[in-house]
Order: sequence, then C-alpha cells, then structure tokens
Amino acid sequence: MNRKRKLLMIEDEKDIARIVQDYLHVNGFEVVIAESGKDGKRLINEVQPDLIILDLTLPDMDGIELCRQIRDENETPILILSARSSDTDKVLGLGFGADDYMTKPFSFSELVARIHAHIRRSERTEQQKINKHVLKFNHIVIDKQAYTLTVDGEEISLSAKEFDLLFFLADHKNQVFSKSQLLDAVWGYAEYGDENTVTVYIRRLREKFEIDPSNPTYIKTVWGIGYKFSLESE
Repeated sequence: MNRKRKLLMIEDEKDIARIVQDYLHVNGFEVVIAESGKDGKRLINEVQPDLIILDLTLPDMDGIELCRQIRDENETPILILSARSSDTDKVLGLGFGADDYMTKPFSFSELVARIHAHIRRSERTEQQKINKHVLKFNHIVIDKQAYTLTVDGEEISLSAKEFDLLFFLADHKNQVFSKSQLLDAVWGYAEYGDENTVTVYIRRLREKFEIDPSNPTYIKTVWGIGYKFSLESE
C-alpha cells in the first residue's frame, strides 16, 4: 500500500485552510496547517512534507521572502496559492523558487492535479539522483553515497582515491582516458602530477577486485592511450 503523501499548508485564513485540508484529505493527502511563516518554517523539519502550499499574505512575514528562505534550505516543491494575482507577484514567487502559482479563487480539482504532478516530478528527480550514485555491473555494485564497492555481496575495502578513480571510470564506462585526464579528473591536477600515480592506483584496484589482475575483465589498458572501464563481458 502506498504511503499517504504529506502536505504542509502555510495559510493564516482558517476557513480557507480548513476547506482545502478537508478536500485534500478526501483525495488521499495528509495536510498539516501552519498559520504563520514562523510556524511554517518550524513544521517543515517536523513534518517533512512532500509539497508545501504557501499563501503570500501572512501575519508575520511576506510569503515571497518565506519562499526564498525555504528554497535556500531544501528542495521540497512549493505551490503558491494566493489572492495576489499581479504578474509581479507571480514573477517574484517563481523567481524565488516556487514551482507553481495558483490564484484564489481556484479549482479544487486543478489544485489536486497540480499537486500530484509536482510530487511525481519531485520523486522522479530524487530517484534519478539516487540512481546516479549507484552503479551496478554484473556482480559489482559501486555506491558513491556510501563510498563502498561490493563484489558478489562482499564489500571490498578501498581508499578514498581508489574509490574516486574506480567510480569515475565506471561512471564513464567504455570511454578511454589518458593518465593526464585521470589525474585532472580524480586528483584535480594534471600539469604537475606524476602519471605513475595513476598506474599505481590502477594496479591496486585490479588486485583488489579483478578475478585475474594480470588479465583484467573491467579495468582495461588501451595501449598508447590510457585506461577504460570495459563492459564487454556483459
């Protein structure tokens, strides 16, 4: 069963907030209401909402400034729902990080549709970020967030630079890089670096996870050019 999506509504008009809360609840959302900007900021960390509905006219601060502050701290989708309908407010709101802008009065069905759309987009983006950090090849898993290399379910100990070199090559699978390019990409310098450093680290990596380091399956030497992470075996 899918979890109920949580929304934080920052709105000081109690009647509007309650009506919207009831309608969204019927449509499967859990809605927490904050009646001021200060309470809204506090509740973001407590509630961890999937989306924030934000009014611009609040008793303690301007909603556009609050939108800017929220966006500076996290990437939660923000949908502004306001009676302020001028182009200036819309431009400022969207410019300071809001994902959408609806004016009052509004269509409840359209509000629900937009909320669903922004949550889906946000979840896809988050999943893409996760996938980008985890590379899987046959029996090998390289996890950049955890800084781990797992082979056949067994974690292989690597130094930070060994891992960085492996991840860079694997993330650019089947692309050939010279020693100078690898020095620049992984160590951050090429002009003053010793290219033998790359040779040493390549040898270490092969010894740690290749079945036959002298005849590597993955980290291949391209004679006269450099190295590549090969997927010929897949």
